[in-house]
Amino acid sequence: MNFYGFILDNTGLVLEYTLNHISLVAVVLFFSLILWIAVGLVISRYDRIAGTIISLGSIVFCIPSISLFGFFMSVPGLGLGRRTATLVLVIYAMMPLVRSVYMGIKSVDPSVIDAGKGMGMTGLQILFKIQVPMAWPMVFAGIRVTVVLITGIATMATFIGEKNLGRLIHQGITRGNADMIIAGAVIVSLIALAIDYIMGRIEKKITSPGLRFEAGK
Repeated sequence: MNFYGFILDNTGLVLEYTLNHISLVAVVLFFSLILWIAVGLVISRYDRIAGTIISLGSIVFCIPSISLFGFFMSVPGLGLGRRTATLVLVIYAMMPLVRSVYMGIKSVDPSVIDAGKGMGMTGLQILFKIQVPMAWPMVFAGIRVTVVLITGIATMATFIGEKNLGRLIHQGITRGNADMIIAGAVIVSLIALAIDYIMGRIEKKITSPGLRFEAGK
């Protein structure tokens, strides 16, 4: 039996795990964008703490995911399941998102900022009307990296009770079932590629042609 056959013979189970996987990624991405984009914007205004925050994100990113899942699983009020999985994945999203927002804001040409000041714009107006729009290409690059990262690491959440595509991979390894392993891995990859494609289309819609040209140079 090839992995296509496995999927056809277990359509209900595969669909359940796939939907669970997508919903987990969607929830994590939602909270990550709100939290870490805000943090990136804040540290772009306060350079003294920027290095510390970015370094913290890099350190957390180096910790094996199974270790973080195990640690937070033991925290009262979290335990097994989606709550812990969501928290850990949001933490992992910190490094690429915060870094991309900060670097995007800082990459804006100072002469453009000076022009805004010369027009009487306030600091917040410069941030949201000049720096944020011009930083979109780099921010979206960080978001797309984050999507692929979250989608992959989410498979590890199966070890704390999350019923997603990671369970197919884990059980396939346990049973020595190559078709089950390949089915889980292929579907996870397709989800990551699909979301990345969607994010790319969104980026083209909301990014001005001039900025897309500059980013493509």
